[in-house]
Amino acid sequence: MGKKGVHILSLDEGTTSARAVIFNEETEILGLSRQKIDQIYPHPGWVEQNPIQIWDAQVKSLKKALRETRLSPDSITAIGVTNQRETTILWDKSSARPVYNAIVWQCRRTSDIVEKMKEEYGRLFKEKTGLTPDSYFSGPKIKWLLENVQTLRSRALRGEILFGTVDSYIIYRLTGGLTHVTDYSNASRTMLFNIHRLEWDEELLELLGIPEQILPEPRPSSEILGYTDPKVFGAQVPIAGDIGDQQAALFGQTAFKKGMTKCTYGTGNFLLMNTGTEPCRSRDLLTTIAWGLKGEVNYALEGSAFITGAAVQWLKNSLRTIKDVSETDLQASSLHSNEGVYFVPAFTGLGAPYWDQYARGMIIGLTQGTRRAHISRATLEAVAYITRDIAEAMEGESGASIEALRVDGGATRNDFLMQFQSDILGKKVMCSSKLETTALGAAYVAGLAVDFWSSREELTGMWKAAKIYEPKMDAKERERLCEAWKSAVERSRGWAKTATGIGWAGNPIIPAT
Repeated sequence: MGKKGVHILSLDEGTTSARAVIFNEETEILGLSRQKIDQIYPHPGWVEQNPIQIWDAQVKSLKKALRETRLSPDSITAIGVTNQRETTILWDKSSARPVYNAIVWQCRRTSDIVEKMKEEYGRLFKEKTGLTPDSYFSGPKIKWLLENVQTLRSRALRGEILFGTVDSYIIYRLTGGLTHVTDYSNASRTMLFNIHRLEWDEELLELLGIPEQILPEPRPSSEILGYTDPKVFGAQVPIAGDIGDQQAALFGQTAFKKGMTKCTYGTGNFLLMNTGTEPCRSRDLLTTIAWGLKGEVNYALEGSAFITGAAVQWLKNSLRTIKDVSETDLQASSLHSNEGVYFVPAFTGLGAPYWDQYARGMIIGLTQGTRRAHISRATLEAVAYITRDIAEAMEGESGASIEALRVDGGATRNDFLMQFQSDILGKKVMCSSKLETTALGAAYVAGLAVDFWSSREELTGMWKAAKIYEPKMDAKERERLCEAWKSAVERSRGWAKTATGIGWAGNPIIPAT
């Protein structure tokens, strides 16, 4: 058995899996366990998950990680939690049972609600929250639930219902229902949180008709938030870190200096630039809270692409043009060029910098000579083009030049994609030696709260690059490719309205559960 209190446990609840990762003081991974989480698609554009499955997957992963490393629960010094951010759960306060499925961040059912918000109050929401109104965020999802699930609003007003993003739900259940909190980074993704005053905004809550009593208490990302219930975890251990997954990856990349930028390649692509202790106002990107640490709040500019890695999975699971995602590297590399084939993976609309809820996926440039290799190459190239679009907007709005892009996530193992990313950016791309960067960021904020690590300077010294890619593409070729990409994007925009003549169909009233 491990010695008492000498490890940090990260609980990393992502869009497709729940992970538990155990780190030692040298940030070596001693144990890692992963449990799959299913996606539910009840209607076109709707994406849900079962919160009970989310919880069960997280508990199974943490127990398996401890068991396989032969560590006892009391060998854990502290726990850090990180999560898919905007995904929305409402649950019964007394039983912790969900009252409806989790509405996932990708879900577009609130598009009509958001369009009205944009027209009437878009500037107000942007000014207070730093966010461009979009179905992506939690606030419209809460409004939809309160309006469409029978008796839910009256129960919420009676104080019987609680809301949380996945971090809040996990922490609530880990503490046996004693702690209902979130951190500033997750709160800043709800479209309800005033990022300047660090509190829920009464005016915005009133506009959306959301009672404040259902919301968690906003807290810094790095401090003791509560203690695990021994009946659940096997020991009373401090939960000392809570941070949204993309902010966790920024922290895990030790991007502590203003201007440092990272991109995480997962279900979607997420670029964050550290903008320091003052928020950077932005038109096409999101101003968000990076973390709250030791009495100081850091902000970030963020650009989110909703579907990137998920498009590669689509090739495997739906089109079945590949048996394993690793095949895309070989297929793409087998061609000298894309031969004019472009893929815009706007399955759930386009995020930054376009913010088009009605864009839809499109493959263009097909000929009788088009093969599976062209589709794979177009998919990988799309991931890089979207990243460049966001990086360009980020440099323009921050006034800072991205010297090098620090990257993490499973797709960083794809040599074709990483080289093409460097080529199309015209910048150095640095792959972190730690693939579990998000979990590491959650471990860092928890460890700093309990003095497991002494300072951010200590953490900076432990960062290493596994591989560095340098741009090789001619500048004229780069611009030619990007111009064709942007032309393809324009053809995909507004397609959901063009094809159907309307936005989304009316929503059914759903019985209470």
